[in-house]
Amino acid sequence: MKALGKILGLLFLGLLLILVALGFALTHLFDPNDYKDDIRRLAHDKANLDLTLNGEIGWSLFPWLGLELHDTTVASASSPQKPFADVRMLGLSVRVMPLLRKQVQMSDIRVEGLNLTLQRDEQGHGNWEGIGRQVPPPGTPVPPAGDAPEAPPAPPAEPEQPARPLKLDIDSLTVNDARLDYHDAASGQQYSLESAQLSTRAIREGASIPLKFTGFFGTNQPVLRAKTELTGNLRFDRVLKRYQLEDAKFGGEASGEPLAGKTVTFSAQGQLLLDQAAQVAEWNGLKLSANQLRLLGELKVRDLDKAPKLEGGLSIAPLELRAFLDGIGVQLPPMADPKTLASLEFSSRLSGTPNSLVLDDLKLKLDDSRFSGRVASPDLARQALRVQLKGDRLDLDRYLPPQDKAAEGASAARQNQVQASVAEAGAAGTTPLPDAPSQQAWSETPLLPLERLRKLDLEADLGVGQLTVQRLPLEGAALALDAKAGLLTLKTLRADLWNGNVDIKGALDARTDMPTLSVQPRLAGVPVEKLLKTQQPKPPVKGQLSLNGDFQTRGNSEKAWIDALDGTASFALDKGMLPDANLEQQLCQGIATLNRKPLSGEPRGRDTPFDELKGTLTVRNGVATNPDLKVRIPGLTVNGEGDLDLRVLGMDYRVGVIIEGDQHAMPDPACQVNKRYVGLEWPLRCRGPLELGAKACRLDKEGLGKVAAKVAGDKLNEKIEEKLGDKVSPELKDALKGLFKR
Repeated sequence: MKALGKILGLLFLGLLLILVALGFALTHLFDPNDYKDDIRRLAHDKANLDLTLNGEIGWSLFPWLGLELHDTTVASASSPQKPFADVRMLGLSVRVMPLLRKQVQMSDIRVEGLNLTLQRDEQGHGNWEGIGRQVPPPGTPVPPAGDAPEAPPAPPAEPEQPARPLKLDIDSLTVNDARLDYHDAASGQQYSLESAQLSTRAIREGASIPLKFTGFFGTNQPVLRAKTELTGNLRFDRVLKRYQLEDAKFGGEASGEPLAGKTVTFSAQGQLLLDQAAQVAEWNGLKLSANQLRLLGELKVRDLDKAPKLEGGLSIAPLELRAFLDGIGVQLPPMADPKTLASLEFSSRLSGTPNSLVLDDLKLKLDDSRFSGRVASPDLARQALRVQLKGDRLDLDRYLPPQDKAAEGASAARQNQVQASVAEAGAAGTTPLPDAPSQQAWSETPLLPLERLRKLDLEADLGVGQLTVQRLPLEGAALALDAKAGLLTLKTLRADLWNGNVDIKGALDARTDMPTLSVQPRLAGVPVEKLLKTQQPKPPVKGQLSLNGDFQTRGNSEKAWIDALDGTASFALDKGMLPDANLEQQLCQGIATLNRKPLSGEPRGRDTPFDELKGTLTVRNGVATNPDLKVRIPGLTVNGEGDLDLRVLGMDYRVGVIIEGDQHAMPDPACQVNKRYVGLEWPLRCRGPLELGAKACRLDKEGLGKVAAKVAGDKLNEKIEEKLGDKVSPELKDALKGLFKR
């Protein structure tokens, strides 16, 4: 038995020596370079490849089945003149014995100088297409269409046994100095990956595989170049169809046209998972940074084989937004306050599909404003947007464009004209009427981005505790706005304003180059002096304004809107005052003149209070006609009619004042109201800039003469009645009164 074991041992030793000798003889006596033509023919026939072997082929047989290729070029046999790959050196080796057990045990795989050049022509054909298709031997007849012999019926299929995958065991993989170029002739788009380096340690299924990749990425539309690096630990299980990249870190630097020449340093890290059996992809522990930006979150995609569904959450740490945007080449439009966009914080849950995205539980802090709610895009392709937000405060004026220089110049010229009118007006109203203003009050700068508005698909529902717009402090503002293909509808803008309230509806049709605008404002109990003070430093009137209006206009600038403004409105001003304008004093002077008495004292006050001011407006082409102005002032009743020229912010009114008497405790004797003056309508003329208010009003001398004539006629009629009494007939008395009246 012992001898048999010894004999078997010698036999196996002999066989091993024979195999070693055979491998030595084959590798030294057999030269694969002598079979290059056969290798090319096999590659052409079996894989439709055009293979060019310029360098030497090195090989080994046992115990490693090894192969080395040098200076090799690969092209599709369909387009051999357009090679898509070449490699300076490819080296690999496989253990022979494990192959018999369907195990792939390889030593280091090395690839040096790999170049992939992928091209699509103008018809969309790629130079790599057709690879893998077996080419029939020359002379093989091709059966004409429709004449193919009928295939015999296939035998009953036996249930397939799932193929057992090869077990991989590779010591390492190294790719040095690789390059990838892609060019699409139809679009002109080019992508490139240069100086690519890939290295791994042992590649074994189910084990952690450290890897590192570096390279330079570039594109021409737009011009962009980025240096990238990826590290992590790869783990995969082909039976479970589960792939993980643990402790992944991806980063680098980018610059180019989208960044306006700026350089962005970026990084991303986390745990990545692809589970094909469950059709799930996850990115946990997501950390993303780009210059000052720091973003945290987690993402999960389900139903990869159907309609993928995204869910997860993101948050942005406090960020200096303006500095960040400047650092990535985003040029912000000028804003009234250059200190806006100083800080940003953000967090939200998110969900979506390939063409939709929803941000729920959104919390946003921008500068000193905080918002919460929901933002969604039901159709990303159309950039549709649905917004439901509530915030504590927002000063919108800070983010709007500053007033342009042309408008400032026009405003300054007009203010100079107004100041000159103020100087002419005087304090007591004794100077001539100011001239009507002529300087344009509005800017011609385009206001609406028409192309952008035409692309809007927006439904917005906003609530802001304190909203400032056009210097109006709106409290408890609620806004509902829809925009579809250039048609914007303001369903409502409701808010409290200085203890009054505002409700505005409107619409903007921007579908043509001459947009049209309609607005229906409703104001109740709004202090008009505060409203006017947002546009001019010294408002000409005070009181609580109520207004109902309906206006339409067209154009794309302040001037165009005012020039084309049409509409109607009714207004009422309660508990008001005309500051720095003592109409009562002017009327007292007129009465003193009629009484032929001098005033005994100085003017008593600078203001004229009133209980009510109301009327209606009809606006045509920027000029508002007010035919029924009525004012109730203690001791006076005022009726008026005139025009407001909104184009130059001027007015021209004729006003009639009915005197009820001096209501002061100690009236001036010179302007005591004679009973003959009661019920008379005393004429005033008001003309000049709106800013002057009642300071632009003067006694109408022509109308005052008519009043004096009427008073004299009435006095003469009294004398006739007193002297004649019943001595003459009534007909004669009437004739005499008519004669003197004429």
